[in-house]
Parts: sequence; C-alpha cells; structure tokens
Amino acid sequence: MFVFGAGIFGAQTASAVDRLYEKSGGNVTGEVTATDKKGVQLKKGSSTKTYLSGEILKILFEGDPSGLTKGREFALDGQYDQALEELKKVDSDSIKREVIKADWVFYTAMSQAKLALAGKGAKDAAATAMVSFAGKFRDSWHIFDAAKLLGDLALALNKPENAMSYYKLLSQSQSPDTKVESVYLQGRVNLIEGDDKEALDKFDKIIGIAAGTTSIARIQTLAKAGKAVALTKSGKSGEGLKLVKELIAELNPDDIEMAARIYNAQGASYEASGDKEGAILAYLHTHLMFSSQPDAHAEALLRLIELWPQVGQPQRAAEARGELQQRYPGVK
Repeated sequence: MFVFGAGIFGAQTASAVDRLYEKSGGNVTGEVTATDKKGVQLKKGSSTKTYLSGEILKILFEGDPSGLTKGREFALDGQYDQALEELKKVDSDSIKREVIKADWVFYTAMSQAKLALAGKGAKDAAATAMVSFAGKFRDSWHIFDAAKLLGDLALALNKPENAMSYYKLLSQSQSPDTKVESVYLQGRVNLIEGDDKEALDKFDKIIGIAAGTTSIARIQTLAKAGKAVALTKSGKSGEGLKLVKELIAELNPDDIEMAARIYNAQGASYEASGDKEGAILAYLHTHLMFSSQPDAHAEALLRLIELWPQVGQPQRAAEARGELQQRYPGVK
C-alpha cells in the first residue's frame, strides 16, 4: 500500500499555456506551476489560483503527445480499450514535463483498473500499476482518484480491510465532495464486513448534511440505497423496502451505478422479507439493464445463483453462474 507524502507543492519550471476543465463545466487557461494531491496551482497573468483536485475534470497540457490527448478523452468517456491503444503509442522519453508524464501514467493505470474491474484483466496487476503510479507521482492531483480505484480493486480482490484503508485516505482531500464520498465508501465496506450499525451511522451522517453540490446530492442518494440494505440486514426489511421504493420512483436510469445499487437494495429487501420472486425481478433489473456496473452486476448474479433454484429454476441458476465465471473470474 502506498502512503501519501506530506502534500507540499512540487514546482514545475516549464512555461506553458494549459487548459483546466472544472467538473462544474467551466474552463480556464494558464500555466500549471505546481501540483500536489490536494490540487493544482494555475498562473494566469500576475495572479495564481489553486484548484482542488476534487473540482477538476481534466487538464490539457501544452506539449501533450497526441496519444495522451486522445487516450485521456477515451478514458474519461469510459472507452478504456481504446484509451490504452492510444496511450501505448506515447513515447515516454519524448515527454518533457513531469505533469504530462504523470497524466500519461495515471490514465494508463486507470484504464487497466477499470478493465480489470469489468473482468477484462488481472486485478492484482492493475493494482500494482496504480500503486506504482502513486509511488512515482506523489504530488499528482490524481492521487485521490488513484486511492479510490485501489479501494475498488481491493474490494474486487476480497480484501475489504485494504479497501477501507484506501477509502479513508480520501478524507484527506480539501474537496467537500471527496470527503463525503470517503464516508460513503467506508459505509459500503462496513456493509460488506457485516457491520450494519456502523454502516447506518455513516449513511445517516451523509443523508443529514446540506447538499451544497450536485455531486454531494448524488452521493446522498447512493447513501440512501446503502441505508436500505443496512436496514434490511438489521431486520428492518419493511423500512428498507419503503426507502428503496421512494428511490426507484425518482430513479434516473442513465445513472448506471445509482440504478444498479438501488435495484440490488430492492432485491436484498425483498429477499429478507421472504419474497423470492420480487427479489429475482429486482436483481434481474441489474443483470439485464445495468450490467456495466461490475461490482453490482456480480452481486446480482451471485444472488440469482442462490435464488433461481428456490423457485424451481436450476437451469437459470446455472446460466447465471456461467456468466459470473466468464465475466468476473475469481468471484464466488
């Protein structure tokens, strides 16, 4: 596991015109003069402004090789195979600025991690690549994104304790959005470890804050889905079902992660209440409509493997097991 450095800014000496894109939709040009895990300093004229890492969507650097420019866009668009194809074209020896090299290494490791999480690569190798990035570029503004991906990979490798450690690192961010996400992700690990009370405490903490951004509002909805599962596991399936029905009524089906987690929460609630058919229908929503969220899809398949024989459909269970083994080898 990597450990963050002290977080001091590392100066960049090259004079350049870079363009920083914010998650809020704005963009600004200037010279990136320094970076650390908390963000970047952008100089424009005689003034310098700090942008927090959690607020940055991407940065286009002057001097980016074309393979990085294209690969970065593919990666941010979720097209990780194409991203790697472009990123592999980059000659690292030709990269003159350290911030550009850090971007190239990060997006390569990110794409490998995302593919591995989707069952298209070795998770341990992807984790090794991301740890290598974090060790070499401790002052990169991508460090918190790296920590989250390492947490996701740790969960996929059935190492929840490691995942918890990585997710806790996100709390060091200066971005309110990232701090809230850290609490949510820790709550998810609590659920996996069977600590329903601690999970409920974390989810309620998130739900009770004022949502200052759309990102926090989204995490609050995810926390409600997590709360529904925690309620169900603690013997309150009725409350869990009531909550999840409210979430489904407001569901945006274009948000794949949100939809998958909500329908899995519904499946867990139905299952706990003894409604096997209802549970199957809920998990089938995730399986058939939201399978691009790997961890939630694998969870749905695991539950379907258990539930199909209980309603007299062993062949359907065998089909679900075959897909699980094909798409997510190693998941049991």
